[in-house]
Amino acid sequence: MTQRGKTMTRTPSGQRGPVDHERRDQIIAAAHEHFRLYGYKKTTVADLAKAIGLSTAYLYKFFESKKAIGEAICSLCHDTLLADIQTIVKDDVTPPEKLRKIFQSLAHNGAELFLHDRKMHDIVASAIEEKWHAAIAFDQELNGIIRSILLAGREQGEFERKTPIDEACRAIVLTLQPIRHPALLEYNLETLDDDATMIANLVLRSLAP
Repeated sequence: MTQRGKTMTRTPSGQRGPVDHERRDQIIAAAHEHFRLYGYKKTTVADLAKAIGLSTAYLYKFFESKKAIGEAICSLCHDTLLADIQTIVKDDVTPPEKLRKIFQSLAHNGAELFLHDRKMHDIVASAIEEKWHAAIAFDQELNGIIRSILLAGREQGEFERKTPIDEACRAIVLTLQPIRHPALLEYNLETLDDDATMIANLVLRSLAP
């Protein structure tokens, strides 16, 4: 993209300028705090600019829209979830136990977000509802992790091998929906941890050789 004769870079999520620009990080941090106080949907770019103490035009040098700022914040949230999952993947436990722990981790983190950071929960909900790049990337990463665990479990004789691997991965991701989807998990908050364990146990029984 060019602006006034200058070439500018753009990431898939609508960010502009150098990837490692310090000002962008400051804008993301300030916007995150503003969204947590007032909500994502009720905030405009002009509101953000005023709250941060910058001009709207200056914000547009780094982000092409409010959605792009939301994408950046959502990615940070997803990075935290993935970090917890990657820790589980590295644990010295069996593939079935890794899957069980992933179910429990997603349920726990989803409940924490809803109960203690509701505005951030709403941003994640918007990301899923509007199919933001950040949400799609998270789903792809999660699917890849589950696939690697299934393959390892099959090699070790822990899981059956008849079901096509893509079908098995897709089915497991679908069973995760009630405990990780922002629009669904809030209806089962009181039993979410137990629900995650029960669903994981059912999935693991279906995967048994």
